[in-house]
Amino acid sequence: FILRIEDTDQERFVEGATEIIYNTMRDTGLKHDEGPDIGGPVGPYVQSDRQKQGIYMEYAKKLIDKGEAYYCFCDQERLNSLKREVNGEEIMTYDKHCLHLSKEEVEANLKAGKPFVIRQNNPTEGKTTFHDEIYGDISVDNSELDDMVLIKSDGFPTYNFANVVDDHLMGITHVVRGNEYLSSAPKYNRIYEAFGWDVPVYVHCPLITDENHKKLSKRCGHSSYEDLLAMGYLSEAVVNYVTLLGWSPRGELAEQEFFTLEELVQAFDITGISKSPAIFDLEKLNYFNSAYLKALSPEAFLAVAEPYLKQGITNPSIDLRLVAPLVQTRLNTLTEIPPMVDFFDRLPEYSNTLYLHKKMKTNEENSLEALQLVVPVFQAMTEWSFQAIHDALLHLAEAQGLKNGRIMWPVRVAVSGKATTPGGAVELCHILGKEETLRRVQQGIRQLTPQA
Repeated sequence: FILRIEDTDQERFVEGATEIIYNTMRDTGLKHDEGPDIGGPVGPYVQSDRQKQGIYMEYAKKLIDKGEAYYCFCDQERLNSLKREVNGEEIMTYDKHCLHLSKEEVEANLKAGKPFVIRQNNPTEGKTTFHDEIYGDISVDNSELDDMVLIKSDGFPTYNFANVVDDHLMGITHVVRGNEYLSSAPKYNRIYEAFGWDVPVYVHCPLITDENHKKLSKRCGHSSYEDLLAMGYLSEAVVNYVTLLGWSPRGELAEQEFFTLEELVQAFDITGISKSPAIFDLEKLNYFNSAYLKALSPEAFLAVAEPYLKQGITNPSIDLRLVAPLVQTRLNTLTEIPPMVDFFDRLPEYSNTLYLHKKMKTNEENSLEALQLVVPVFQAMTEWSFQAIHDALLHLAEAQGLKNGRIMWPVRVAVSGKATTPGGAVELCHILGKEETLRRVQQGIRQLTPQA
């Protein structure tokens, strides 16, 4: 497993991007055998370092000697004059103008220091055919093959040329990439064939699109891996879900959804790759993430949830170990935790309409009566445990001849100020503690008491 950093497009180089690659691979468990940080027999593994060694220029000149490439000295003004509009899109097809320069003219231009690029010399007649493992045999009219640039005016190779050279020199046998590169494959093959090199096995994968069927792009605001982690998704859930975009297991595993990375390695087969685009659906990712969160042990969940619990709860007297189990089964993402638990920190302002509950048969009037009954019960308690609170409230309801909900719901609203909470009245009172619970219940009584 070779990690190669492809940084030949200096205009698009982003500071820190290489570190993101290292971090992402480490976090997802993708361990490479060779790379810039490890070394290996076919280094250097950063293309800009390989460019400094003159590797790409050396091979470009070999193509020139074979008549498969040529120097192009056209300036931007002339190139702009070749642009035309096709289906509302502006394209430029080079007209081989500089292919016809004599050897003497080329040498004179080079000696004068005139800027140049090196272009591939593609035929204009016939067809080029290549095989893809997913799409089968594909033929392209050579008249459609533009003379793509191999070496840019800054001396750097283009992405296309650098990859062909490096794939050969590094012994790459299979090229797996997005199907937007299907149209480029014939140009790659002509380079392989010009050198007499073996053409690799091509596997073009379907695009991953958004709900509007647009290709995912960081530049268009779509989420990257690190964005998804920041949004509260677990790395394992992201890996599992993304693997199933455009690929599905075969045979007895066809209905299985949840895989560890090791299981995915064993199950993977190229024949499971689809030809159709896959839609990145956050709802489906939520489903995966929720299942992964639920499956964590209490200790493991607390470890990943603690930073988010602390965002919502700053009061050191609240035991986060008691809060964590209440939210674990209710989450799609970890970022849902802070607003779910912030009432433990401070009681929010709330409307008395929260006390109205059709199923519990509660209203403002009987909720006030319930809270007034609860206060002396809580005040008299010497043990403040889950079981003691539970028993005290149930005994109170029984003694008053009431359904449990007639007591539990008003208490839950009074101590949380919310219509939905992780955990019921007993759990919330236990976590808040006797003093804070009584303070909130008494505040609820004041809020429900009609003003004279």
